[in-house]
Amino acid sequence: MLSIVIENMGLLCSRNKHYNEADNEENAQTAEIERRIEQETKAEKHIQKLLLLGAGESGKSTIFKQIKLLFQTGFDEAELQSYISVIHANVYQTIKILYDGSKELAQNNRETYEISSENKEIGEKLSKIGGRLDYPRLTKELAQDIETLWKDAAIQETYARGNELQVPDCANYFMENLQRLADANYIPTKEDVLYARVRTTGVVEIQFSPVGENKKSGEVYRLFDVGGQRNERRKWIHLFEDVTAVIFCAAVSEYDQTLFEDESKNRMMETKELFDWVLKQPCFEKTSFMLFLNKFDIFEKKVLNVPLNVCDWFKDYQPVSTGKQEIEHAYEFVKKKFEELYFQSTTPDRVDRVFKIYRTTALDQKLVKKTFKLVDETLRRRNLFEAGLL
Repeated sequence: MLSIVIENMGLLCSRNKHYNEADNEENAQTAEIERRIEQETKAEKHIQKLLLLGAGESGKSTIFKQIKLLFQTGFDEAELQSYISVIHANVYQTIKILYDGSKELAQNNRETYEISSENKEIGEKLSKIGGRLDYPRLTKELAQDIETLWKDAAIQETYARGNELQVPDCANYFMENLQRLADANYIPTKEDVLYARVRTTGVVEIQFSPVGENKKSGEVYRLFDVGGQRNERRKWIHLFEDVTAVIFCAAVSEYDQTLFEDESKNRMMETKELFDWVLKQPCFEKTSFMLFLNKFDIFEKKVLNVPLNVCDWFKDYQPVSTGKQEIEHAYEFVKKKFEELYFQSTTPDRVDRVFKIYRTTALDQKLVKKTFKLVDETLRRRNLFEAGLL
């Protein structure tokens, strides 16, 4: 009897040992999972969330592509090849806009805007291609037709009024490179990709680190780009939580242009209203604001020929000089308008949030790199201040 009890006790001890080992193993796994969760939570806390906002055609997506080129590995061959169809579509869309625009303008001024008789057939053919949903690959023959039509005097006169016709900023660049774009072995360059126009739909994001030369800065940024057209903006709201900084892009050159989606609305007035709305969002109470006054390269060429006061927001503008001095005066006037709007839209409980304005040209890689270094320094200084280390 005693031997049976001892034997059963031994079996029980053995089972307990087995259960203890299982418990220890389970506890170790749980501890490991908890450790990983803690690490990931710390890492997530360390990531600075940046939101790239602005109206359609403000240059947001070009800034986004520059960040990918500057602070990530850039575009691999597959990604570059994926842009071939986009670039060819841009070419067909542009020549259609110009041809159809010249026909419309010719109704009131045939002498200036009527296409030469030898180019009308080419124009009709290209307009039909540009109206299709599936564009053919650009061939040497089609490129020659487009080049011939592009050089027509009426098309050039129409291009000069491109602000009235939704002609994209990439028009001249692609028209000057048609033969290269039509090569059978064509692979887009980085510059081609930057000029390529694709309307952002939905949300795209990249994570990058570090900004600037200091590899030990440790800052990690997650940048979100969202569609700027009106019908895309409802997708912004869910991104508004826990944002470190909003980078708001405003195209300073578009004071004489109308929206793609509403040709009765001035683009600068739309930008003003959108900026005002974003500033007043409750979740941005302590969010830093970085305003990129973008497309300065186009602005400095335009402002000497098209007065700022064609835009209702700038109707009190008075030119004071000529050349570079006038360009700077006009830019400072626009900058002041945005500053005034910021402080008018900022309630007293939000005055301590960071607000910085940067002059940018999204196509200028050196300038974008320099600008993001400044943004990085500003945000790091802000983080140190909030941690009581400044």
